[in-house]
Amino acid sequence: MSRSSTARVHDGASVAADAQLGDFVVVYPGAVIGAGCRVRGFTQVWDGVRLQDGVDLGPGVTIEAPEDGRTSDVVVGAGTRVGAGALICRGVRIGQGAEVVAGAVVAQNVPPYAIVAGSPARVVNYVQQAGRPAEIELHSVATLPKTPSIVRLGVGDVTLHRFKYVRDPRGDLSVGEFAREIPFAPKRYFLVMNVPNDKVRGEHAHYRCHQFLVCVKGSCAVVVDDLKSRVEVPLDTPDVGLYLPPMTWGIQYKYSSDAVMMVFASDYYEADDYIRDYDEFVAAKRRIDGGSSTPEHA
Repeated sequence: MSRSSTARVHDGASVAADAQLGDFVVVYPGAVIGAGCRVRGFTQVWDGVRLQDGVDLGPGVTIEAPEDGRTSDVVVGAGTRVGAGALICRGVRIGQGAEVVAGAVVAQNVPPYAIVAGSPARVVNYVQQAGRPAEIELHSVATLPKTPSIVRLGVGDVTLHRFKYVRDPRGDLSVGEFAREIPFAPKRYFLVMNVPNDKVRGEHAHYRCHQFLVCVKGSCAVVVDDLKSRVEVPLDTPDVGLYLPPMTWGIQYKYSSDAVMMVFASDYYEADDYIRDYDEFVAAKRRIDGGSSTPEHA
């Protein structure tokens, strides 16, 4: 462990041998700092705080102290970067690979790979995939052919669809056909609306269920992730839809105030078909892709 002469680690704390602790860092009993972490200075790491491998805390990061002897765990996911002067409140979980902008106040959970800023912190973007931007301009709605078409996004079997759009003085019409243009027959639909602009929806995958998303009014952005690639797609016109096959992690955010998202699903609602924790998704995806043992859901 590399640490400043002014850093202090109390008995009962767990600090990896290669962790780096800067000036006036204090690590209290019950705290855990993983391999490759860097705490740059002037931060107190309390009981119940867990920094997973590769976390980088900038100088002057404040982690809220426990109250009345209650610890209320704080978990900062692997590879997360937290900017200088940020505040992390008790009970918060920050997902792996996320980025907290300097000075942000993190009062609620942060999705994996999200970039959050402000007070209170809100998702403003997603961390770029190595070697490719988070939002692929080639696959933006504006560059889709104006005629009915299907474009693969490079994230598993995720596809972006342009449907027929008919303009008429009596009112416009857009139409798509199951299963000619949309690769499954739906058994269920639901509408998502009245979503505050600072909120994130989705944040799950399905073992079996196929989904098809159309923003029929307003706009939002959808992030799709299959572990190998991650792409953000804006949906802002009712003649474009996004197909999400099973075992695809999906997130929706940047909802406009008037947005209405229609989602078609291949199956009736079944709680056990949902994977709502990203770490569980990673484990299940690798298990299925590796062909080792298939979960009973699949």
